[in-house]
Amino acid sequence: MSTLRQPLRSSASETLADVSRAIVDEALMLAEALLNPNRIIGEVEQMRALQVAADEIEAADPAQARQLRARASRIGLR
Repeated sequence: MSTLRQPLRSSASETLADVSRAIVDEALMLAEALLNPNRIIGEVEQMRALQVAADEIEAADPAQARQLRARASRIGLR
């Protein structure tokens, strides 16, 4: 039976390590955002401008609108 439990323990410890890394990453991102609010505000303004531009040209050029929205989403993922 101990051989059956071995993978479960390593899997559980790997999951715990993954969760711990995710929490640390999120905490670092939060600290960076709190220390650099102007960067975050600038990115949000840039994303909003791209979304507005995409909305304005949607009827005339849907492909370009999709590209603008894609750029806006990549900014949001940084």
